[in-house]
Amino acid sequence: MNQRHISLIGAPTDIGAGARGASMGPEALRVAGLAATLEGHGLEVQDRGNLAGPANPWLPPVDGYRHLNEVVAWNELVHEAVLAELRLQRLPILLGGDHCLGIGSISAVARHCREAGRKLRVLWLDAHADFNTSVLTPSGNIHGMPVACLCGHGPQELVRIGGTVPALNPKTLRQIGIRSVDPGEKRFVHEVGLEVFDMRYIDEMGMRHTMELALATLDANTHLHVSFDVDFLDPDIAPGVGTTVPGGPTYREAQLCMEMIADSGRLASLDVMELNPALDLRNKTAALAVDLIESLFGKSTLMRD
Repeated sequence: MNQRHISLIGAPTDIGAGARGASMGPEALRVAGLAATLEGHGLEVQDRGNLAGPANPWLPPVDGYRHLNEVVAWNELVHEAVLAELRLQRLPILLGGDHCLGIGSISAVARHCREAGRKLRVLWLDAHADFNTSVLTPSGNIHGMPVACLCGHGPQELVRIGGTVPALNPKTLRQIGIRSVDPGEKRFVHEVGLEVFDMRYIDEMGMRHTMELALATLDANTHLHVSFDVDFLDPDIAPGVGTTVPGGPTYREAQLCMEMIADSGRLASLDVMELNPALDLRNKTAALAVDLIESLFGKSTLMRD
């Protein structure tokens, strides 16, 4: 994997969400100068444009899932696009779109790691555990289910994207910033044994200690994937998301998180999800997301070795 060659992939859909508007996320990130910002760090950036999937029919759930066929179609498109960039030894950045697309993206990364004989570590930066199933959630919104689907719990059409079930061993996952988990989901997360650094943990132990544990045991053969839901951030600094939850990481905590990921030297793929410009203030949240992505690729407050 060459971290100097970046591919941007737009996935303009809110197909799995409960609010409209995340479909405009990719363009907001472009308007905020993502490509030029990365190029300013000496990276070679190719914008592959937007994937073209089915429109959002905005219908109620059927058998516990909203828009299942459309969600499957979008995730298959994402899977193929991300896998193609990885096979070219490029670093894909998926511009979402809602977080159901993490199924396609991360299943592609997991498949690539199996093919290449590499270990995988996934950091899930989010206010939500996204470990719901149709039994646990009344809404049927699939953006609350991607981690469960990746771990083999969900409709077969989604669980088997990537060719191996489960796509992801729960032990490869670290969830950071979690502060909104449904009661049934809480029990399920505990049963499966997900490693969760929730906001209470971050409050008590600090972001530095949290990230040291989340990044522990990475080696030269580890592919690090970051799935960054913008609602990970405190809504005071990032209002442009559909599912705000108070009490998230501050600007400095988020910067430290990204800088420590950059310091690991292992970042090999990235999702930027759930940015909703319809709920934003003058593209403020998109600009902040670009600022944090810049830190993932080497911007730091001080000059460091």
